[in-house]
Amino acid sequence: MAEAHQTIDGNLLAAKSLAHFGVEHMFGVVGIPVTSFANRAVSLGIRFIAFHNEQSAGYAASAYGYLTHRPGVLLTVSGPGCVHGLAGLSNAMINTWPMVLISGSCDQNDVGRGDFQELDQIEAVKPFSKFSIKAKHVSEIPNAVAQVLHWSTSGRPGGCYLDLPSDLLHQTVTIAEAEKLLSAAETFFVNATPETHVSGIEKTVSLLRNAKRPLIVFGKGAAYSRAENELKKLVESTGIPFLPTPMGKGLISDTHELAATAARSLAIGKCDVAFVIGARLNWLLHFGEPPKWSKDVVFILVDVSEEEIELRKKSVNVGAGLVGDAKCVLESVNKAIKDEPFCLGKSHPWVEELKKKVKDNVVRLEAQLAKDVVPFNFYTPLRIIRDAILAVGSPAPVVVSEGANTMDVGRAVLVQTEPRTRLDAGTWGTMGIGLGYCIAAAVASPGRLVVAVEGDSGFGFSAMEVETLVRYQLPVIVIVFNNGGVYGGDRRSPEEIDGPHKHDPAPTSFVPSAAYHTLIEAFGGKGYLVGTPEELKSALSESFSARKPAVINVIIDPYAGSESGRLQHKN
Repeated sequence: MAEAHQTIDGNLLAAKSLAHFGVEHMFGVVGIPVTSFANRAVSLGIRFIAFHNEQSAGYAASAYGYLTHRPGVLLTVSGPGCVHGLAGLSNAMINTWPMVLISGSCDQNDVGRGDFQELDQIEAVKPFSKFSIKAKHVSEIPNAVAQVLHWSTSGRPGGCYLDLPSDLLHQTVTIAEAEKLLSAAETFFVNATPETHVSGIEKTVSLLRNAKRPLIVFGKGAAYSRAENELKKLVESTGIPFLPTPMGKGLISDTHELAATAARSLAIGKCDVAFVIGARLNWLLHFGEPPKWSKDVVFILVDVSEEEIELRKKSVNVGAGLVGDAKCVLESVNKAIKDEPFCLGKSHPWVEELKKKVKDNVVRLEAQLAKDVVPFNFYTPLRIIRDAILAVGSPAPVVVSEGANTMDVGRAVLVQTEPRTRLDAGTWGTMGIGLGYCIAAAVASPGRLVVAVEGDSGFGFSAMEVETLVRYQLPVIVIVFNNGGVYGGDRRSPEEIDGPHKHDPAPTSFVPSAAYHTLIEAFGGKGYLVGTPEELKSALSESFSARKPAVINVIIDPYAGSESGRLQHKN
């Protein structure tokens, strides 16, 4: 009984709250006033991955939420630490991934007096979070922790924020009181699956059954809901071709006979009914509007947010809107189809048309990939990397793709065969996600190799985190496509090279042939410099076998790329 009257401080109570509600990992950068909080969390079994800056740690937390279906937790110091953490929080919000940003803040008695790193952090996070709360007394910590964890996963997932003032972290409660507070807070910790409005199932099945050119489109929302088995059942029972968005790749293998990725333009341009599951009709899908889509296409939309479906009804023809978790919705659709089955069949004109286009485009791509071009263009090294990744087998490596040409060309060349094995710039086209995503993937999926395929510009955002890879000995291989700049070398026209600073490097230029591989060597990792197919194959074979942190610096022709920023589809 004496133990029940002993006291614990806010640092330990906050750590106990996270552990009590199932948090297993945290990412962040410590300092005043949260260092003791982090140490307490580690002592309770929470693995803390310490980064060099909060942006990369935030990107890691956001991707962790996607990969694990549980909130990724980011811990930062106050003021600028919180501001830097907004990069990850906003990334989680726009991608609809569950994440919680926890920041220390100044002593409540000193608010408004210019205290160390003082900032109204609740106001600062508002545009980037779905829910935020400030605990004002130590007794409020368990309740506040439970709420942010709950709200990050409820409905449409997203980012939440918890503010912990420094004075609160030093306040105390008895152990007995702490246990009561934790028990009471459990009422907020409800991670319920969103309800499925089954009223639209019959209409959905009718539209699919009567369509002449149906298409199934799915995105990372379906990946987040773990809907891969239901999707495959739907595709194979109905014979309807499918098109994944970039991060939906792998839910059904890219090698599946009904995959329409290589005929994307034809598929979306001629389909008459599009069943869109866990993907938004935003810029990635050309807003569902002509000229990319037929003006007569009818959409069936599946989303956890009714507001999202209502928004799209204003600009496209929505024949049915199903509000709910993608996995649950598809279970209902598959059950309804089973009662009255239908299947297009391999000889269906629409299936044959798409298969022919896919075959023609794949043949053209493979002819281009078959050439060993030196100095490297983007295709030759990507083919070698693709083959090396496929040779690993299962579990397939998680591929993190970042950059302009590197990501765009890689999207067409690299093959995903398993769910949630592709992470890229996502809905916001965020550059700088690379090393953070790699670390999240390695932590969330410890049995998998992680392979980053990055442009030198994208790598530069988070390059210092190679030290983090080495420190935690994570099985991450970072492949840098080094073409000397953003898109490549100096692309200016003669008339642009003028003015008093005309002798400065171009805004897009970096140091040519920079020795990026030596950066990881400074920390004890392995670096490779490659410029030929044989050198690249050797580096991939050795690094993949070792499963130790490595950077492969691939020298690319600086004039091989082009300016890029949106999805480029020429098929």
